This record gives sequence, C-alpha cells and structure tokens, in this order.
Amino acid sequence: MELLQVGPNTYYIKNPTNIGIYKIDEESVFLIDTGNDKDAGKKILKIVDEQGWKVKGIINTHSNADHIGGNKVIQDRTGCEIFSSKIEKCFIENPILESSFLYGGYPFKDITNKFLFAKESVATEINNNLPDGLECFNLKGHFFDMIGIKTSDDVYFLADSLFSEETITKYHLFFIYDVKEYINTLNYLETLQGKIFIPSHCEATEDISTLINLNKAKVEEISNKICNVCEKEMTFEEILKYIFDEYDLQMNSNQYVLVGSTIRSYLSYLCNENKICYEFKDNKMIWKKV
Repeated sequence: MELLQVGPNTYYIKNPTNIGIYKIDEESVFLIDTGNDKDAGKKILKIVDEQGWKVKGIINTHSNADHIGGNKVIQDRTGCEIFSSKIEKCFIENPILESSFLYGGYPFKDITNKFLFAKESVATEINNNLPDGLECFNLKGHFFDMIGIKTSDDVYFLADSLFSEETITKYHLFFIYDVKEYINTLNYLETLQGKIFIPSHCEATEDISTLINLNKAKVEEISNKICNVCEKEMTFEEILKYIFDEYDLQMNSNQYVLVGSTIRSYLSYLCNENKICYEFKDNKMIWKKV
C-alpha cells in the first residue's frame, strides 16, 4: 500500500481497492472504503498511525466485500462510526446478504469466502452526517445504492462506477446490478468537472472520458451479444455458458454467482427495453429476441 497526496486535505492509499483519506482537522481523518479484509484494515491503520492521524469515520461507497473488508478491525480498534446509504447499510451489517443475493438462495460454503462475505460492522445511514468538506452523490448501477464522494479539494472518489481498460480487456464482464442505472451513471460522469478522479480499481486520472467510453462500449457489446444469441431460444444457463465461451472465461463458484447475476441483470434490462422476451416451455424459462 502506498499513501499519495492529491490535495491539501485529500489522500488515497493505492491498493487493489483504492482507499480514500480526507483530513477533517490536523489529527482526524475520514476513510473512504477499507479494502477487502482485516489485513487491509490493519495496513490502513498502520499508515494512518504513521502520519499521526486518528480515524474519526469511514464512508463505505457500497457494501461489496472488497470495500468493507477492513471495517470491523478498524471500527473495533478506533470506535469510529461507519456511514453508508440505506440499502448498503443492511448488507454491511448483515454480510450474508451479499452471497445470498448473488446466488438467489441460501449460499453454499464455497461462496462464503472473504471475496463475497466480509465481517459484519455497525453502520449509520449517511443522510447529512458528513463533515464539512465532503459531499456524496449517487452512482447507482453497479450495486443497489452506491455513492461517490467529492472532497473540498475537487477530488472525486468514484467507487466502482468505472472499470479499467486492463480489467475490461482481460475479463470483459464486470458486475452490474442494474444495467439501465449503470448507463445513467456513465452519462452523469460525463458531466463532472474536477481536479482528479479516483475510481476504486483504476489509476487516478485527470480525465475519465476514455474510461467512460470504454465502459459504455463494453456494456453495449455484451447487450448485443445477448440479443444476438437469443435469435434462437435459450435458457439462462445456455446464455451464461455462451458468454463464458465467447470471452474464453473459466467458470468457478465465484464467477458463476458474480457473472451469473450480471447476466440476469442484462436479461432484465433487455426485456424491459423490449429487445428480448421470455416464455415457459417444458417447465423451462426460455429467452428469445423480440
């Protein structure tokens, strides 16, 4: 982990999940997300301690395990408050909800690992609880009620609203809960003007236009692939296999629930847009192009 300063009061820890830090005074800081596990939380605390700071609060942009994994150890050791939006608070306090939601039922043990199942922590609905110098804004789409944070230094923390060119090139699919809202968020990001933008899984940048276009293009590409394969009648499992084969991806339990949930979201989006439809045949749900 590397601490980088990007404004008079704004820092971030470069990490697989970037961690924001904002100084609210000379001694106290707010964190923006906490990484994927207790080890990440301990490393964050070490960096904060080395600077002579104390963690006053944590803002979770959303409740995915790689953003809240360090919550418990930091909260236990500092007594800090954790803030999030309303729906995300439920997942933070009841982490089994993520695995259950992704699977669509009680989760089997292989999807209750640290990548999908963080330790629970106590959160407060964000409302107007942020200190001066911080403001939140909606970034719906990737997860239920994800938010971003803008600091007084004109730095934007963009959570998982954008994925890197490397991720898109290697994996093609990134998790989306609501495709229409995700597209709306990408359109919203085009309107932002700031000094520096820090997505959670990308390099900090002064210009996010290329990233926005890459993410938009991939969503359109996947939508088109699903529509095209539905020229013939397909079950969900057949569509999922087609997407994995098409992008040369390897199935495992984590990928099955993450990509599977995302593909279901694409099917809902395309159905609601009247591009595909479904019917039941021989007790199977069949998807087909309109």
